[in-house]
Amino acid sequence: MRRFLPYYRKYVGIMAMDLFCAALTTVCELVLPLILRYITDMGMNDLSSLTLRTILTIGAVYFALRIIDGMASFYMAYTGHVMGASIETDMREDAFAHLQKLSDNYFNNTKVGQIMSRITSDLFDVTEFAHHCPEEFFIAFLKASVSFVILARVNLLLTVIIFLLIPVMAISCTYFNLQVRKAFKLQRNHIGELNARIEDSLLGNKVVRAFGNEAVELGKFNRDNQEFLKIKRQTYKYMAAFQNTIRIFDGLMYVVVIVAGGIFMIRGLIAPADLVAYTLYVTTLLATIRRIIEFAEQFQRGMTGIERFTELMDASVDIFDEEGAVPLEEAAGEITFRHVSFSYPDDDVPVLEDIDLTIKPGEKVALVGPSGGGKTTLCNLIPRFYDATQGEILLDGKNVREITLKSLRNNVGVVQQDVYLFSGSVYENIAYGRPGASRQEVVEAAKLAGAHEFIEELKDGYDTYVGERGVKLSGGQKQRISIARVFLKAPRVLLLDEATAALDNESEHLVSESLDRLAAGRTTLTIAHRLTTIHGADRILVLSGNRIVEEGNHQTLLERKGIYYQLYTSADVTGKKADITGKKSEEP
Repeated sequence: MRRFLPYYRKYVGIMAMDLFCAALTTVCELVLPLILRYITDMGMNDLSSLTLRTILTIGAVYFALRIIDGMASFYMAYTGHVMGASIETDMREDAFAHLQKLSDNYFNNTKVGQIMSRITSDLFDVTEFAHHCPEEFFIAFLKASVSFVILARVNLLLTVIIFLLIPVMAISCTYFNLQVRKAFKLQRNHIGELNARIEDSLLGNKVVRAFGNEAVELGKFNRDNQEFLKIKRQTYKYMAAFQNTIRIFDGLMYVVVIVAGGIFMIRGLIAPADLVAYTLYVTTLLATIRRIIEFAEQFQRGMTGIERFTELMDASVDIFDEEGAVPLEEAAGEITFRHVSFSYPDDDVPVLEDIDLTIKPGEKVALVGPSGGGKTTLCNLIPRFYDATQGEILLDGKNVREITLKSLRNNVGVVQQDVYLFSGSVYENIAYGRPGASRQEVVEAAKLAGAHEFIEELKDGYDTYVGERGVKLSGGQKQRISIARVFLKAPRVLLLDEATAALDNESEHLVSESLDRLAAGRTTLTIAHRLTTIHGADRILVLSGNRIVEEGNHQTLLERKGIYYQLYTSADVTGKKADITGKKSEEP
């Protein structure tokens, strides 16, 4: 609650007005028993004084109160709910903003379905909670306080007996209330798992169909779905027990009023009119308690959502702007690794050990080596997707930790093997490289990337919808759009992570030409999958055993007949190499 209450700060005025309206509705409700008591008392003791004018006056006053009650209720129902929805929106914005700050390590260890559940469905009930929680408890406090004062003036002993039952009822309900809260949290957690299961199956639907495993996926889903039903069944069991306990105490209070009130009336300790009013106030009090009980389910749902929200917000931000970090306007492109070592936070096995490396501005460096050698990790350390465990990385002589993240990443462009296109148009995906770029600049970037021609042939040209994750385009088309995106960004440092590995020969040829144009004049690190594509690199680094074990150009490394030579010659058992056009060359 301490984490949640600050969200009311922007809406203090609305909340104050909402509580004032709640007070008005409470007054209107509490006046009725007093009116009935007054009329009943006059009718029994002095009927002649109860004139038509008196009755009409009382009726007019009560009708006016009901109009006020209606206006106050409208404000509470409309503006109060809008306030709750606004708080929900603020929390969702904060959650999404926090997600943008989290490192790759968090996303590697957390299911997307769980994350989505926390920032969407978990916050749905916050609207009702934020509005009704202070309102319901305020109304309950008012009614209980005013009812106690009025009832105590009628008959103190009977009032004490009635109010003594309330804490007993509260204690009895606490156990079931806590169980309901636990069940709701378990329910929310499992719906996140269910979302993750559905997402995994839908994104991999082609693989599912290719292996004919629809029945397997259905079986997995049904198991999770039935488990969710089991959790909900347990939730409803505790809810039923909770509500039944309330009903028992509800009946018990009426029994006390009837029995004790009847005895007191026989002995002349309470007047008939007072007993009528007393019964009405007890009814009002019980109705209030019943509302609180009914709200308890909503309360627990809201609290569960807030708890899961705070768990997300408590996820530590590993990569952030260090104190005193300054922006880097335009990098020259010199990269230096000084005794850099790295291990993933959840694994003590080193991925890189004591890397010393200097890359000159505009130099083209290729990284090769067996899988798991640390090639991708080394590149990921430059834009600070991860931070080095030991040592330091410099860009133009300045530690990357002393550069603001935004300016650092503005100077680094990444082209990956697994291209991600956002759901939207071709134009929107290219323009993502530099928000605010003109259409002419987007088209020019597409031309440089060799993408303009095929884009123009699409159904709607640059406005063609690419589908989710770009499913409507081929691998080569997606890759050229991603290259256009980087062209538009125009970074000084370029990281190519096996950018052509998944393409056919023709697409690879086209994309390689685009990459050559993109790399011109830029410091470029290329992670090579096909070694025939890196002959023109200024320098080739061979990573193995988490270290740089060989360094030199293509010809020098072949002459050494070390690891690079073995990798290169083992690529084709015939001893001939396949170049980017798919033709065979006689090169050994």
